[in-house]
Amino acid sequence: MSRIGKLPIPLPAGVTVEVSPNNVVTVKGPLGTLKQVVDPVITIKNVDGQLHVERHTDQRNHRSMHGLYRSLIANMVKGVSDGFKIIQELVGVGYKVSNVGQVLEFSLGYSHSVFMELPAEINVTTLTERGKSPTITLQSTDKQLIGQVAAKIRSLREPEPYKGKGIRFAGENIRKKAGKTASK
Repeated sequence: MSRIGKLPIPLPAGVTVEVSPNNVVTVKGPLGTLKQVVDPVITIKNVDGQLHVERHTDQRNHRSMHGLYRSLIANMVKGVSDGFKIIQELVGVGYKVSNVGQVLEFSLGYSHSVFMELPAEINVTTLTERGKSPTITLQSTDKQLIGQVAAKIRSLREPEPYKGKGIRFAGENIRKKAGKTASK
């Protein structure tokens, strides 16, 4: 039995889950609605305010999908009840970020500004304080989408290993290399 798949998913107050006949799981909560198509070999049952994800057989691919779909549904429940939040910092002299609606404008040391349009499902705020690194705060109900967008933002200027300049997640530890030493 899958250690992840056999764990029940508790449903917080205000969250409802519906499973349609064509295996589409719909999770509704105070922050929004999410949908996920589930493979037919996986069944979802609501028992006493908890969701149980079960599989029909012990085939290898069914065992792998068991834990996968349990994690996806648990992330959907957490997303519509609490939401997900990612904070990123821009570390480097002259690095700036600003947003107008869903469009981010970066100044990352290139000869031009970099513009990035974000999906409507993500709320973005930028903050620039004197003496601190500019920060980007992303909030969404969809964990996969917010993670993908954060990775795309980070890829615009990944932290380099000598000075640590670049876009990093808040609290991320960058392992730095010792540079060259002058020979005598």
